[in-house]
Amino acid sequence: MISPIAILALQLAYATPVQGDFKIPNFRFASGETLPQLNLHYRTVGKLQRDAKGNATNAVLILHGTTGTGGAFLGSRFGNQLFDAGQALDSEKYFLILPDGIGHGQSSKPSDGLHAKFPAYTYGDMVEAQHRLVTEGLKVNHLRLVLGTSMGAMHAWMWGERWPGMVDALMPLASAPVQIAGRNRMMRRLISTSIRNDPEWNNGEYTKPPRGLDGALEMLFIMTSSPLHEHQDAPTRDEADQSMDSWMARERRVVDANDMLYAFESSRDYNPSPDLEKIQAHVYAVNSADDEVNPPELGIMEREIKRVKHGRYILIPTGPDTHGHGTHSRPEVWGKYLEELLAVSQIR
Repeated sequence: MISPIAILALQLAYATPVQGDFKIPNFRFASGETLPQLNLHYRTVGKLQRDAKGNATNAVLILHGTTGTGGAFLGSRFGNQLFDAGQALDSEKYFLILPDGIGHGQSSKPSDGLHAKFPAYTYGDMVEAQHRLVTEGLKVNHLRLVLGTSMGAMHAWMWGERWPGMVDALMPLASAPVQIAGRNRMMRRLISTSIRNDPEWNNGEYTKPPRGLDGALEMLFIMTSSPLHEHQDAPTRDEADQSMDSWMARERRVVDANDMLYAFESSRDYNPSPDLEKIQAHVYAVNSADDEVNPPELGIMEREIKRVKHGRYILIPTGPDTHGHGTHSRPEVWGKYLEELLAVSQIR
């Protein structure tokens, strides 16, 4: 096991992250609700560069998945495989922006105090707030790349459509550019109803974690895990039970029921399919064959990517290095495609 000191040393192998908070007064949500002040927490790594006209030239926006945070990208599994000297997103070369989305991390979220009275935010609200952070808060008017994992990947598609002239390249990891439907939608509904239908949830005013949170977490585990990987890690009955018990105990300590509920319900407005032709950026959409959230047998990506002017779909075969939906956070699997995308998007 790696000690905390060793982990810290690994994290500091690249430029030291700088943390900040961008506060938006009277933020209006798509629902018509407002917050007197919306806070977006973020981290940046590296220094922003501009050309002679003042345009940002090296900014990269990296967007996390549902219930995640921007800080998760700073660990040895991700950051030290991408941000170190000579790597694809070398922090001496790029200015990396790692925000916590609305409802996540240290940004404004239900568990801050409003609970179920927090505005019913959507992906559209999240992307709008990200854009304001980038342009108003950090004064960045151009992005070299938007890279996103899972929910962040879906946000990347939306960035490409809403601000087509602002982004050179998009790399959505573990996503599909269509409305969430079928089993994906069903699994999200099961997460939501497991919490909402539990009397202990008490309309969001629980005093201890409601038992419905366990059902939601169990569905999340099935939704995002890989049969091959889980069997390799837990090849016996007792090991499987112990692995599941450990995972649940860890998640119970860090996941708030209201935050989880809002995070999964926020995908209800997602549907970039009608506007895919608007995307001007080079797009490398990467999925893995063992992803139960975006199963390749649906044929969605093969169909939709044809509508993207500079689009390419990459399906990574199931193997010892893939981890189901979580393959999105393993640069050792798809890093070579990122390097290729950065090279081809320079032509633009």
